Amino acid sequence: MHSDVNALFHALWENYRTVTPSADRIHSLLAERETKAIVNDHIALRTFNLAPVGLDALAKHFLALGYTAGGEYHFDAKKLYARHYEHADPNLPKVFISELLVDQCSPELQSIVQKLVAQIAPTATEADDFLYSGRHWTLDYATYQTLLAESEYAGWLAAWGYRANHFTVSINHLESLQSVEEINTLLKANGFTVNQAGGEVKGSPQDCLEQSSTMADRVPVHFSDQQAIIPSCFYEFARRYPTDAGKLYTGFVAASADRIFESTDSQ
Repeated sequence: MHSDVNALFHALWENYRTVTPSADRIHSLLAERETKAIVNDHIALRTFNLAPVGLDALAKHFLALGYTAGGEYHFDAKKLYARHYEHADPNLPKVFISELLVDQCSPELQSIVQKLVAQIAPTATEADDFLYSGRHWTLDYATYQTLLAESEYAGWLAAWGYRANHFTVSINHLESLQSVEEINTLLKANGFTVNQAGGEVKGSPQDCLEQSSTMADRVPVHFSDQQAIIPSCFYEFARRYPTDAGKLYTGFVAASADRIFESTDSQ
């Protein structure tokens, strides 16, 4: 496992940008307007709730670097459970890890996912690069489509494996833009598609968190039997507000996160 937290996030970013060409363009667009570096609010990772790759196996990489568990989040309709992690150093990104509750899915999906996960070496999650190691299993296009029909999340994870699902620009640290609405206007003016699920702005000042995101890039992926163009990863934007205690809120809002998940939907 990584011993340097900055090295881990750098590796995650480099891996993410290889399949998210829009992230580089958006990052440059913002950097041209700013005198300081763009700050990452959080990343998100996805997994299945099966050994050896359950949520806790991914979280170990961050716990070893001084992170601690924060809030828990339930997404009943999508059959997902999530937890976020944060560091005592407020300048380090937060981490949002979710897992598909495979046992709540159809017998067909359970069987497929169990066969995929069975191809992962028991100690694979211990490797330094596991969190950005991609797909560990053989996957044909028809199986991807079968998973996708039941769960967009399962289809995406089967196709992409382990990598940051998104990075997030901290609007609080920007000088030239102060609101999610301003970010969205800039994005659309430059040809990027904003996630419309539940409205362009998810959350509110009353929730202490407002978010928006692009729709995932569509890039070619090699399956075992063919190549296909499918959604990859996306870029998110977050503005945090102070709680009643006067400190910036560090958690997440389940209702908003539920719609952010849809940034990788294939339709």
